[in-house]
Amino acid sequence: NFHVRPILSDRCYACHGPDENARKGDLRLDLEANAFAPLDSLKQRFAIVAGNLENSQLIHRIVSPDPEELMPPPESNLQLSLREIEILKRWIEQGAEWKPHWSYIQPEKSVLPEVKQTDWPKNAIDYFVLNKLEVLKKKPSVKASKEKLLRRLSFDLTGLPPSPETIKTFSSNQSDTAYEQMVDELLNSQAYGERMTTEWVDLARYAETNGIHHDLERNMWPWRDWVINVFNENMSYDQFVTWQLAGDLMPEPTYEQQLATAFNRNNRTTQECGSLDEEFRVSYVIDRTNTFGKAFMGLTVECAQCHDHKYDPISQKNYYELFAFFNQVPEKGVTKSFPKKIKHNQQSAPYLELPEEEVKKIRSYIDRQFKTEYANGSTQDKDKSYMDNWKDELEVMLLPVMVMKEKDTLRPTYILERGLYDSPGEEVSFGTPESIAAFDPNLPKNRLGLTKWLFDPENPLTARVAVNRYWQMIFGRGLVNTPDDFGSQGDLPTHPALLDWLAVGFIESGWDVKQLLKIMVMSATYQQASTSDESQLAFDSENRWLGRGAQQRLTAEMLRDQALKMSGLMSEEIGGPSVKPYQPEGLWTQVSSGGRYKRKYMTGHGADRYRRSLYTYWKRIQPPPAMAIFDASSRNLCTVKRQSTNTPLQALVLLNDPQFVEASMALAHRMMKEGGSSSKQRIEYAFRWATSRKPDADESNILEDLFQNEMEEFQKYPERADDFLQEETIKNKGDLNKLELAAYSVVANAIINLSESLQKN
Repeated sequence: NFHVRPILSDRCYACHGPDENARKGDLRLDLEANAFAPLDSLKQRFAIVAGNLENSQLIHRIVSPDPEELMPPPESNLQLSLREIEILKRWIEQGAEWKPHWSYIQPEKSVLPEVKQTDWPKNAIDYFVLNKLEVLKKKPSVKASKEKLLRRLSFDLTGLPPSPETIKTFSSNQSDTAYEQMVDELLNSQAYGERMTTEWVDLARYAETNGIHHDLERNMWPWRDWVINVFNENMSYDQFVTWQLAGDLMPEPTYEQQLATAFNRNNRTTQECGSLDEEFRVSYVIDRTNTFGKAFMGLTVECAQCHDHKYDPISQKNYYELFAFFNQVPEKGVTKSFPKKIKHNQQSAPYLELPEEEVKKIRSYIDRQFKTEYANGSTQDKDKSYMDNWKDELEVMLLPVMVMKEKDTLRPTYILERGLYDSPGEEVSFGTPESIAAFDPNLPKNRLGLTKWLFDPENPLTARVAVNRYWQMIFGRGLVNTPDDFGSQGDLPTHPALLDWLAVGFIESGWDVKQLLKIMVMSATYQQASTSDESQLAFDSENRWLGRGAQQRLTAEMLRDQALKMSGLMSEEIGGPSVKPYQPEGLWTQVSSGGRYKRKYMTGHGADRYRRSLYTYWKRIQPPPAMAIFDASSRNLCTVKRQSTNTPLQALVLLNDPQFVEASMALAHRMMKEGGSSSKQRIEYAFRWATSRKPDADESNILEDLFQNEMEEFQKYPERADDFLQEETIKNKGDLNKLELAAYSVVANAIINLSESLQKN
């Protein structure tokens, strides 16, 4: 599994793998029975003969000097290295032992490995990590400082930075249980649910709009509120997923159980006249099937939509057997466009009406927004189209939520030839890939039965995939670095025994997510310093072997939320409809199809501008540009791992985007009001917010020099301070010297832009 199978998968499976249509020479090397079967019954030739190189045709072909005989063929550009050839030879010499693919083998909770440095481990995780480091003749790093450890922990569990007061209290607490107390406090905070939901909305491809053609509004935020609440309540992972996949099929389903199934309806939809209804309906089912495979099975099942999977034992028939579970929804492929006056019955069925109490709260919210909008400029300054547009967007909050429901009669499912909606082939029933775990015929033939299969103890993937995704969230890199591909083409686990120990423990805990995260952050592995020297980087630049703390940039949401939190601007209201913070003018109109569906982006007022980034309005064809520049996902498809880039555009956002400039000004105001009386104290206050530590003498001097230089400039040209301090939250605050405030704003902006400020560690 760790030496031989990856070679066969990379070099051989394209022609000798699961895809029957692409298979050459009637030779299949992904299954044991086929790999050892006779190639020619008359001549008794075999591709592999255990213990016998001479009679193994595979060896003859991979070393043949004849281009006509050589495998892989030269034109394939899949040549084997000398090392790979020797591995295959040694494997056959040693008996050609065969095993199923590693992720299809049932995980087992192995005995903790022995270690030499017995005083280092704090829990089971550390034994696995340290054992590997000792085999590699390496030592773990020293423990991180309390300040930096708290910063890392706070971002990982709440998505927010710790305040200077929290840092001071934690640093002075000498109790042996101080760190665990802080872990428990953060896990029990309301911000924890928001942090976890920020991860989940990527996976669930959540957005506020349909995504295709006019990209008009939909109302799905009540589902997001449900996710926040259940994370804070620590609902078990199996129940959390079951409700989202099949809550409507529970006995006498509650409102929350039905609401949870909006997860399945988060896919993109179209309302374009002339679109073929069945074509788009099938595309929605495909999206749900692919999301199920990626999010919960960690497999690229989408590769089997058009043909048998070329690398994993998932046939096209298997794909459409999974497809059948999601093919029973009584929905239309083309949803109706909203009329000028929005009506509830225009939301795409099936849907769930909001409770009366919720409707009253939303009505009250809409009324407040109208009053605020009229208060910010005379009505004659706003044309009718503007107000109609604005009112329509608010009225969408009253629409019912799209959820799941089964048809009254069974819709037949067919294998679609080449994946085309109008090319049905063989009819199939409900089923799952046999290579993972067969679908028990006694289970219900619906999505609820599918969730029971997913969480069956015999299913080898579900717990591993979930544990790996949460490990990635905490450590920056999964134990399997391809969280969406546990198949033959995916990465091998760096610590397979640790992954299995965590997976089995997760099941034994009753799928307790908070307990899983606590085990991770309580480990000595997690608490290591993230600094590294040249030798460490040369040995392990990606920190695969966990010999130091992870060096991670803050996510797009964390960067903005940190600026809001440290500046004091953040509104910490939990839940509710999405809001519209600052965005460059005209972006929506550039992608709008025009006419009565033309939408203008209207920046929110007051606290709505300063909600956490989780609540930012997400238009699929034009996501929030500042967040997109910092690698936020598009939310068009299920995403379980974001890319991480470092570009000049990101620096320009931090230096120029109104939300960061305004945060700099608000932080400057806070420095002057709360940071102390001297420039040194004020700079230290802001620096500690941004980095969780005090500046050293050199850093302090550089920033003080910056402040003095800016003061001199603003004193020479006071009108520049007037031009600078125009942001809504600052311009009416006349209680401070505006020249000082402007100079401190520049310093605050520099601090927000420090490389260290952009890192968890």
